Amino acid sequence: MILSGMHLQNIFNKMELIKDYFPELTERQIDQFQHLGELYKEWNQKINVISRKDIDNVYDNHILHSMAIARFVQFLPEAEILDLGTGGGLPGIPMAILFPETTFTLIDGTRKKITVVQEIIQALDLKNAKAMHMRAEELKGPKFDFVICRAVASLDKLINWSFRLIKNKQQHLVPNGLITLKGGNLKDEINELPKGHYIDMQPLSDFFEEEYFEEKFVVYAQY
Repeated sequence: MILSGMHLQNIFNKMELIKDYFPELTERQIDQFQHLGELYKEWNQKINVISRKDIDNVYDNHILHSMAIARFVQFLPEAEILDLGTGGGLPGIPMAILFPETTFTLIDGTRKKITVVQEIIQALDLKNAKAMHMRAEELKGPKFDFVICRAVASLDKLINWSFRLIKNKQQHLVPNGLITLKGGNLKDEINELPKGHYIDMQPLSDFFEEEYFEEKFVVYAQY
């Protein structure tokens, strides 16, 4: 696929936004993020992994949104992270670019989306990420420091799926747990949780100025 001059200029402008918020990015990471936007535009013409109405906002509304998790916690080298219900690879792929020494496992129950994610991981040469066609309920064996996700399900379901997959051993300042990106009024979801769960909500408007991030949050549930 050959991108038009207008699309290339749009990618350049949006990459400037990414670099403004994350000025510590290496040249390799900048190249990977630039390529990631191109790959999403290309793949989205074949398989709808991002809303076609929103594909021109892939950097603002999807990639930068995913990177908000890095404002909440800095993953350590050799940490193991699960992206549950990754869809088109969000937030897992942007996070794998940001933390190249951290291992990311991306799972989703839709095979065609995982196929796209696998192709993108290969195209970006992300050695620290792998994608599998699998539902959370089917995942056995290895456990993770954190489970991350983006607009997958209600908090009670996410906690039910994820907590059994989280390690007891701690190595981050933030205790192991679930980190999910959500929007809107979450009061009912939180109130419906059994007593005893520690929940923290951080408004994304604390991190990013754009209007899109108003009434959007990173929500943390401690294991």
